[in-house]
Amino acid sequence: MLRVEAINTAAIKLKIKFQSIPVLDKEALISELATLTNAPPDALMVLSPIYAAYGKEILDFAAKKKVPICFDTIGLSKEPGALLSYGTDISALFRRAAVFVDKILKGAAPADLPVEQPTTFELAVNLKTAKALGLTVPFSVLARAHEVIE
Repeated sequence: MLRVEAINTAAIKLKIKFQSIPVLDKEALISELATLTNAPPDALMVLSPIYAAYGKEILDFAAKKKVPICFDTIGLSKEPGALLSYGTDISALFRRAAVFVDKILKGAAPADLPVEQPTTFELAVNLKTAKALGLTVPFSVLARAHEVIE
C-alpha cells in the first residue's frame, strides 16, 4: 500500500493520471482489465507481487491492447511486454534477508535487528518491446539505464 501511495504522489507531481486497480483475485483483475478495453491506459505499472500471482492475465491484456508494462524490480525487465523496470534486485534482497535469518537462528532477537531498506535501484529499458510497440526511447533515458535490452 505504501508503494501505491508513493506512486500516486509522484504521478500528481508529474501531472500523470494514475489509476490503481485493487487486485483481490484473478476474476477481479480480469474484470478490472475488461473495463479498460475500450480506453486502454498508456502503460501499466505492475508491482512484482501482483505479477507473480497474475502474470498471464496481465501479459494477455498488455499484448492484446499493445500496452507497455513498467515493472518495479529489475529482474522483470526481460518479460514479454516489459518496456522498462526501475527498482531493486529482488535476489539481492533475498540474499540480505538470509543474513538476518542466520542471525536469528544464531540467537539474535528479531526486535534487536535494524530495519533495512534497499539503497540500490536500477533502470532497465527493453528496446525489443519499444520497437514492437512503435515507441522511441529518448537517449536521455537510455543514458541513465543500467541495462538496455536489444
